[in-house]
Amino acid sequence: MTNAGTTVTADLPTPAVRLPRRRGIELTLIVVAVLLSVYGYCAVGLAKNGTVPPGAAGYGAGLGVLALLAHIAVRLRAPYADPLLLPIGVLLNGLGLVLIYRLDLETPGDRAAPTQLVWSTLGVTFFIVVVVALRDHRVLQRYAYVCVAAALVLLTLPVLFPAVNGARIWIRIAGFSIQPGEFAKVLLAVFFAAYLAANRNALAYAGRRVWRLQLPTGRVLGPIVAIWLLSVGVLILERDLGTSLLFFGLFVTLLYVATGRTGWFAVGLLLAALGAVAVGRLEPHVHSRVLDWLHPFASIDAGHGPNQLAQSLFAFAAGGMLGTGLGLGHSILIGFAAKSDFILATAGEELGLAGLSAIFILYGLLVERGYRAGLALRDPFGRLLAVGLASIVALQVFVIAGGVTGLIPLTGMAMPFLAQGGSSVVTNWAIVALLIRLSDSARRQYDIEVAA
Repeated sequence: MTNAGTTVTADLPTPAVRLPRRRGIELTLIVVAVLLSVYGYCAVGLAKNGTVPPGAAGYGAGLGVLALLAHIAVRLRAPYADPLLLPIGVLLNGLGLVLIYRLDLETPGDRAAPTQLVWSTLGVTFFIVVVVALRDHRVLQRYAYVCVAAALVLLTLPVLFPAVNGARIWIRIAGFSIQPGEFAKVLLAVFFAAYLAANRNALAYAGRRVWRLQLPTGRVLGPIVAIWLLSVGVLILERDLGTSLLFFGLFVTLLYVATGRTGWFAVGLLLAALGAVAVGRLEPHVHSRVLDWLHPFASIDAGHGPNQLAQSLFAFAAGGMLGTGLGLGHSILIGFAAKSDFILATAGEELGLAGLSAIFILYGLLVERGYRAGLALRDPFGRLLAVGLASIVALQVFVIAGGVTGLIPLTGMAMPFLAQGGSSVVTNWAIVALLIRLSDSARRQYDIEVAA
């Protein structure tokens, strides 16, 4: 409308901006992940026998069907979820199956790949159940104390069973074994996130101030410290120092995120150093690993041949920049832990520094997307849970990679998705499922705010 030479334009409603769901991108990346895994499987067969393995088609079809079912669950129940999380899980799991199959060819009497595929199927099934059944992550906050009670029971059970390779972390009945500590770490992450979210203000501003650190009151900090000390105490009795370090790192990280006080990292590093020195001196099993770390070639000098850590270092050195090629390495010389604790040595030797860097980038992306989901969430519990779950993966990768490369003493844990271990692969799929749910909630929340 024009009045005295002035144009007046009526205000038009701003169209709602809706975020893209990006499920097509996720499906494309899943296809790429499956094809890369099948290529690796075929490359192993060609290198070892000169022919494509007869089970290549079945392996590709099985992995593809599992990935497609997981994608359909995400498309229907978590359409706004981060499109990178599921493809990364599929690629790491597929690569793990390839590496285990490659090592199985060196140990015909001990084949682990078929069992690992069954566990992977259970893991993806559990992933689908979590994505479909858990519509709102905040429901988990109601069951914080149920989770911590279940976690403590799971951590205590292995004490009743005989030690295996110096550690009491497995339950073995009639040839069937599980590692309860793998499930306990997710349950403890839920408890830590729920408790710290409910008491974050008291943790940050109540209590005395010592130098630059604001200490919470004992009434607020006492319960969570007691739970952490109890869980770590049980793990020390089981001689599972790797998981103890994981729980401690998780506790300190979430405490920092909840309070915003950087001093907690200094306190955490100090306590971790004191604990490591004490346990390293007093516990014979751990002390021997510290000695191996300090002197990895001592057994060679003594005329007893290389130990596991020395063989692992030789494998990484032999890999060079581009690796020897899948199926052409000698990491099986590491011994009984080549498929579990030292699976990364096989990747380093046969894929080289380039392939190893790609694997670490995948883990880095998985952790980064978890942190991004946490930063985008408005509710404190969801933020802490996302950070906690991503930190579990980050800490586990650091502890394992540091151990097999000689950076820190070897602790004995399973590399997420890569290593042989049913409990580990199921738990890692549960972590990815929870991160899927959290990232969906974060983007859905943003979409609602923009539309409003």
